[in-house]
Formats: sequence, C-alpha cells, structure tokens
Amino acid sequence: MSALFPASPRGVGGLAAPRAGVPRRTGEVVAVKTISPAMRRIVFGGPEMEGFTSLAPDDHVKLFFDTPEGESVARDYTPRRFDAVRGELTIDFVLHRHAGPASAWAEAARIGQRLSIGGPRGSRPVPPTDRWLLIGDETALPSIARRLEELPLGTSVTAIIEIADEAAELPLSTPAGLHLLWRHRRAAAPGCTRLLDQAIESLDAPLLAGEIWIATEIDTARRLRSHLVEERQIPRARVHAAGYWRLGEAGAHARIEG
Repeated sequence: MSALFPASPRGVGGLAAPRAGVPRRTGEVVAVKTISPAMRRIVFGGPEMEGFTSLAPDDHVKLFFDTPEGESVARDYTPRRFDAVRGELTIDFVLHRHAGPASAWAEAARIGQRLSIGGPRGSRPVPPTDRWLLIGDETALPSIARRLEELPLGTSVTAIIEIADEAAELPLSTPAGLHLLWRHRRAAAPGCTRLLDQAIESLDAPLLAGEIWIATEIDTARRLRSHLVEERQIPRARVHAAGYWRLGEAGAHARIEG
C-alpha cells in the first residue's frame, strides 16, 4: 500500500492513536530515490529496525507524520522490501498534486531524517495457487511488485494496473510467468474511470481460475469484487479485495468482504 490520498489514520479527527501490541520504532532515512514522476522510494535504517519483520506482501506498517498544527497523523504503507541483513526497510510513496502530510514529507525527505514506524501487526499467508490475477492502481503498486518478486517459478500471473500514463510505469520483475497490462487514465482523476472494470470484463475464464487480489479506491474495489463474484460467479473465498483509499475522503481504508 502506498497512500495516494490520506489513508487509514486511527483516532479522533484523523490523529494518530496508540494501538496495543503493535511495535513502534524510529527509522532513519538512509536512501532516497525518485523511481517515477509519481513515486518516490525511501529506505529506512538505524538500530531500531533490528527485529523488524514482514512476512507477506499484504502487510502494512503505520508511518507517523507531524502536521503544521503540531499534531501527528498515521498513514498505512506496504513494506516494499525488508533487508534483514542490513536492517533496512524500503517504502514506496505515491506522489500527488494535492499533497497530504505523507506525500509532502516524502517529497521533501532527506538522508538523516527520522520517522516513527508502527507494525506490522500481523501477516496474512499467501494462498497456495499456480495462478494469480492482480488488480490495482498506483497505491497497490508496491504490494503488487513485492508479490510478483516473491511468487514461485511456475506460477502464472496476470497484473492489471491503472496509472496516470506511460511515465508512471515501473519495471516489474518476477520468476513467475507474467502477463502485464497497464491502463493509462491520462487526464482523468484517480478513482474516476472504469478502466479496471473494462479490463476485467474482457478477461477470458481461464484467467479467472486462480486467486484474485484487488486493491484500489474503496468503491472501485467493491464494484470489481461484486462483478467477479456475482456476474462471473467466482467463489468469494478466491477474491481478496481491499480499498486503500476513498475518493474525496481522508483516512479511508477497508478490507472488502461479504
């Protein structure tokens, strides 16, 4: 997860609130790299990263950002990678025009800065399957990229990803057999197109035969899951959907079930 709009604060008014049992540590910025016009990669290290673990591409950590009002807000992000030998955590941040506290921090981040990191709280195991369909937007790219890297040889995977344009595409590597479909929304705003709907509706049945993972804007994710379950008759247990943000609403995040 990489927040496109403010996502998942916990507490009154979007302010960060402590959560029992969730480890919290301070990470120090050790590397910063702009990997596309829409995304910045920041690596955190330091002695407090010892003992950090992230076992699944669905994991998320909470990053805590100070606001101009002197308060702290939390945002959810997917650990893009954790190097246990070096004790370094990589997070990919989506950059957007109307920067909230997380995007603004990422744009200005410099080596030596520190940030409070909470979690991950726990890991969901990846279901065993030889076929995956991955569907998402920019906010899902870190999780999709990590999942692709970790899939075993012999797996077949189709990934459908909506982004702004060709400049926002990232190289994705995997030992699996990958069929990659980028969908460019051009001048349209995030969360306002039907590009993912159209792509899914055009898929042949064999591509829907394995596990399906969706992460995008909440209403879009709910609509895509409904189409797959109700119209394409995919068993609910095989369609794993989450909304990483909601159009026009700060602090939205939801696992979509039912």
